[in-house]
Amino acid sequence: MYVARDRSSRRLVYIAIGVDLDGRKDVLGMWVGENESAKFWAGVLNSMRNRGVEDILIACTDNLTGFSQAIEAAFPKTDIQNCIIHQLRNSSKYVSYKDLKALMADLKKVYTAVDEESAMSALDDFAAAWDAKYPKISKSWYDNWANLSTYFKFPQELRKLIYTTNASRDSTVRSGK
Repeated sequence: MYVARDRSSRRLVYIAIGVDLDGRKDVLGMWVGENESAKFWAGVLNSMRNRGVEDILIACTDNLTGFSQAIEAAFPKTDIQNCIIHQLRNSSKYVSYKDLKALMADLKKVYTAVDEESAMSALDDFAAAWDAKYPKISKSWYDNWANLSTYFKFPQELRKLIYTTNASRDSTVRSGK
């Protein structure tokens, strides 16, 4: 399941897209919300359950406020993967242009590592190299590691399907129930 938000208007539109084991994507629903909270997400997830969603293996989100608590209650076996692309954007937001290319190359070693142990080692190397200048970046990755590293549980060929909320890859999205 991907959950993303569209900020093109004053209201937020949240879209949930499910991907089945064959790789087919279905729009599970769209919700308009003014704020994110565990109560809002509980309503969304209960609506999905009431409309027939039985289980969610992994949920990829934009690190949405209250989502983790709500999905734990509605679908307790679900693993959460924060969107790596959003984490990278957040990480590069305040980086000087002259440092950006090298810093992003070092971060790439983290999220493209072969396994979680190698990724953590690369993150430690990143922190050693960049914390003096940009300490908030590695802190954010360490603080969110539990939900940034979920995709390492899966084979590399599946990781590209679950590391981002970007739904415009490989297969077509069709309207669901």
